Amino acid sequence: MPQTEAPVKNKVAKSGLITLDLQEWYDGLEVVGFDLKDFLHMELILKEKAFREALDAYDWEAFRNKTVAVHCSTDAIIASWAYMLVAVHLKDIAADVVFGRPEEVQFEQFRKAMDAVEWSRYEGERVLLKGCADITVPPAAYLYATQKLLPYVERLMYGEACSFVPVYRTSRKTK
Repeated sequence: MPQTEAPVKNKVAKSGLITLDLQEWYDGLEVVGFDLKDFLHMELILKEKAFREALDAYDWEAFRNKTVAVHCSTDAIIASWAYMLVAVHLKDIAADVVFGRPEEVQFEQFRKAMDAVEWSRYEGERVLLKGCADITVPPAAYLYATQKLLPYVERLMYGEACSFVPVYRTSRKTK
């Protein structure tokens, strides 16, 4: 008697799991750093004349159509006007100029997108924050998304549908 094969069942599709891919909330603009340290005397002292000359001689094209994260990686005291001068040089080149380290600025891009989400639509749902991405999603973005989801979700997981880490489960019955 021939044995008939049972159709393959997609348990993930039937689970009611909603997968959120945080990289979809990234605007796609590359974030590059501009470190003032490289323009300081001995990487610590801001000398106005030398700083202005160095900025004037600098090739700014590497920042064309990118988000520029302006920061100083040393403990130097930087006058506010120094940051303002960098913004002037990037005015017609960069897509955006933001104060902070590149990883902080990248998180801000995620945060802005997440603030526009209506999180209540996940009320009572089982939500998976996708772990694998084509870009680096900063841990701060996962933390922020978790904070936004916790008031609403029944369950929150991290990873992939076939292999996830449970993060949160409510004690209330929603469905």
